Amino acid sequence: MFVLVLGIDPGVASTGFGLVRQNGDRLLQVDCGCIATVPQNSPQERLVKIYHELKKLLIDYKPHAVALERIYFGANTKTAMGVGQARGIALLVAAERKIAVYEYTPLEVKIAVTGYGKADKYQVQQMVKTLLKLSETPKPDDVADALAVAICHLHSYKLLSL
Repeated sequence: MFVLVLGIDPGVASTGFGLVRQNGDRLLQVDCGCIATVPQNSPQERLVKIYHELKKLLIDYKPHAVALERIYFGANTKTAMGVGQARGIALLVAAERKIAVYEYTPLEVKIAVTGYGKADKYQVQQMVKTLLKLSETPKPDDVADALAVAICHLHSYKLLSL
């Protein structure tokens, strides 16, 4: 049996997604990309685009779970608001499809992917490339982050069911 997880790195300008399948001990990238929105569009138009694109992914791939990184922002409240809005859209779409959502802190993602909680973005990206046996590092960062959170869930979900 395999498990398919949709990892999401939410943002209003760019929402990264990564679908990762686990079959036994093997991880496979199924699909990945970015949902990019147009800055000239209204905030609601941008969120509607994210909604429809995420909904299409859930309908087309039927993942077993959705994995999101928990929001952590120090001083940048403008960025936090946009991420929070896009994150709300991801939660809504998953709830509509009755797909379980799991959240992980950046520390948990780094530990699950690299084994080191203080890993930098480059180290995480290199481990994502290695774990998924990719020829190139996933770009942009939003895609690599989405794949990393999906991998984190696949490394963690068995522990969650104990």
